[in-house]
Amino acid sequence: MRRAFLAGALVGLTGCAGEPLGYFDTAGPIASSIANLGIGLTAISVAVCVVVALLLAAAIWRRRGAGDAGIQPVNDRQPIRWILAGVALSTVFLVASAVWTLATVQATLPPAHPGLTVDVAGQEWWWAVKYESSDPSRQFTTANQLVIPVGVPVQVNLTSKDVIHSFWIPKLGGKMDMIPSRTNVTWIEADRAGHYRGQCSEFCGLQHANMAFDVLALSPADFQTWWDRQLQPASAPADDPGLTTFMARCAVCHTVRGTDAGGILGPDLSHFGSRSTIAAGLMPNTPANLSNWIDNTQTIKPGAKMPELHMLAGEVADVTAYLEGLH
Repeated sequence: MRRAFLAGALVGLTGCAGEPLGYFDTAGPIASSIANLGIGLTAISVAVCVVVALLLAAAIWRRRGAGDAGIQPVNDRQPIRWILAGVALSTVFLVASAVWTLATVQATLPPAHPGLTVDVAGQEWWWAVKYESSDPSRQFTTANQLVIPVGVPVQVNLTSKDVIHSFWIPKLGGKMDMIPSRTNVTWIEADRAGHYRGQCSEFCGLQHANMAFDVLALSPADFQTWWDRQLQPASAPADDPGLTTFMARCAVCHTVRGTDAGGILGPDLSHFGSRSTIAAGLMPNTPANLSNWIDNTQTIKPGAKMPELHMLAGEVADVTAYLEGLH
């Protein structure tokens, strides 16, 4: 029975490793340090529980029988030795755990010279992402997606536009709160290319569970290509019917670089077609999903700040084609 339980637990933990928010299949030095600490502290806790259980079982086994109630001479030194041994052993494990924990905390501190700096602002219920550069002309803003180069430490400056949120990418780093009017700093680094899921981990309202973002780790060369492409303006022609409808119905809230759309209330939609998800990680970025999102925003994500615009079917189709073409 015990073996079956342990085997089932091992299989379960192995399955969790492949989950988007799993701790075990880490892809960065910070996440690896945190995962190792968690596994180590869990092993120590289990070992302590086992030792206590064994000592308790031994004490029960050696208890006096019902007919052995007489007072016997007692050697006080032996129990004291057991107590001292227990205190000494506990102190060793506690000190080792404290040192290990402090070392892990030290490892999560931002590097003195990060290779990239990104500002992330959380708001109900999406993420604004600004890429910093010493050259102001190479700065830009995107939304709900964080693209980073492999092997480069990335400093992430965190704040919130409304309530407290929390920035969390389990496979790349630990959690960090995002507090209004305050900037907290953390950092992440990816060991290998791939997609990783980020999630708000501080309850922030009705759509907290649907406040996610996508992290894409690219090779340094591919990352530079992606950055250069983000700086390019929108490529749609001025007479595009989708652009005309977008400017009339969406530009008050959204920005698309290269057009007169300069709204700041909603996500920046420049190069929207290259993003992998819609509505802060709620669903894949496909034309069908985008059309449904534009037409039924409050049904799909109740409480979202984006109102339902009640567009005509042709207008929805035009705006969908226009946004999906922004690469």
